[in-house]
Amino acid sequence: MVDHYQVLGVTRNATKQEVKEAFRRLAVKYHPDKHAQSPDHVRLNATVRFKLVSEAYEVLNDDRKRASYNAVSDSDCFRRTGGTYSNPYGNRSYGYGYGYSARNRPQGSSFSSAFESTFRYLTTRAFLLNLALAGGMYFAFTAINSSGETLWKMRNSGKSFEEAMDSLEKTKVYKDEG
Repeated sequence: MVDHYQVLGVTRNATKQEVKEAFRRLAVKYHPDKHAQSPDHVRLNATVRFKLVSEAYEVLNDDRKRASYNAVSDSDCFRRTGGTYSNPYGNRSYGYGYGYSARNRPQGSSFSSAFESTFRYLTTRAFLLNLALAGGMYFAFTAINSSGETLWKMRNSGKSFEEAMDSLEKTKVYKDEG
């Protein structure tokens, strides 16, 4: 996974304006048209760098994509080793050598770190969808549970359910005796 902040050369708390300025500066430097007459290896390198810069700008300039990227890049599914991301199931590195820099990571207490992790988990789309599903099921079961009593009251306005059951028991006993 590529560290978009490092690609653009900005910090994690950079403003949109800083991200935009960094993108423009690097886009001019690595634009493929600028390197049209360069040797193949220079042109290819510039094209790859331009694509990385464009992707980083696309992610960091959009608030939703940036929040999602920050959540994924801070999650525990990637171990940060040697300045690059690596797969927890193997030692494959991702990207073009742009790794996560520990100096860009905000420092804080373990309580705030645990709080941020918990908050990040509680606001994930999957958790919120599961919470909505559980709430809907609870509502449905509550409605079904109370519907029997409501139907009884609609059809038998003179008696309570308990009175009707007592009456049935008396009738049953009377039939058994007679």
